[in-house]
Amino acid sequence: MRPALIEEAASAEQPPLVGFPAGAEDGPALALGPGLDPDLADRLIGSTDGKRILELGTGTGRVGVELAGRGAKVICVEPSIERVTDARAIADAAKVKVEYHHGDLADLAFVRGDQIDLALAVYSLASVDDLGRVFRQVNRVLRSEASLIVSLPHPLSLIAEISDGGPRLTRTYFDSSPIRWQLDGEVGTVHPHSVGEVITTLWRSNFRVDTVLEPAPTANTDLLGEWVPTSLVIRARKQGV
Repeated sequence: MRPALIEEAASAEQPPLVGFPAGAEDGPALALGPGLDPDLADRLIGSTDGKRILELGTGTGRVGVELAGRGAKVICVEPSIERVTDARAIADAAKVKVEYHHGDLADLAFVRGDQIDLALAVYSLASVDDLGRVFRQVNRVLRSEASLIVSLPHPLSLIAEISDGGPRLTRTYFDSSPIRWQLDGEVGTVHPHSVGEVITTLWRSNFRVDTVLEPAPTANTDLLGEWVPTSLVIRARKQGV
């Protein structure tokens, strides 16, 4: 079956994968995207004991708790005060310490330069239009050769939806206008970013990209994942000064 072009999305409410991790509170804590095997995150992140990890966005709050439980010193910045409050409650219930900061994802003035061993952004940068502003600030706080791991909605997953058992295009790949989503009362905005844009912006922000993955979901969270990758996962390292 070939995808058919239709003029507009069949529903104003986007599939749950667009707003990940919203709706995934019961899934694996360290999944980098909807339906992705948590072993992928383990392989990319590696050992965390004693490391200073910067988490961009709290998500469900469980990523920071999981990393802190593995011995990491976790610092998290989150634009939503409601999510910060919820994440703190989750950390308190788990009896682990996570340092939370309410603010823009690029507002990292509270972190001194060259102090972070790993930065992690699980779908949080999907809400950011200017990736370069965030990447430059993350580069400043990372130690030389330290990694930034970013996962985003795959751009192909943002231009199609399942209808009548198969994929149908709802917008062009070149449409950069924001996508609004809503799920169980939570709302958000996704800014589409092409693979080339993300990689080029990382290079211009003094990162060396060493891993680009378009993994197939291992859990069937959405039929769209049978046709196109739903997540883009990139690991980049800060270039030595």
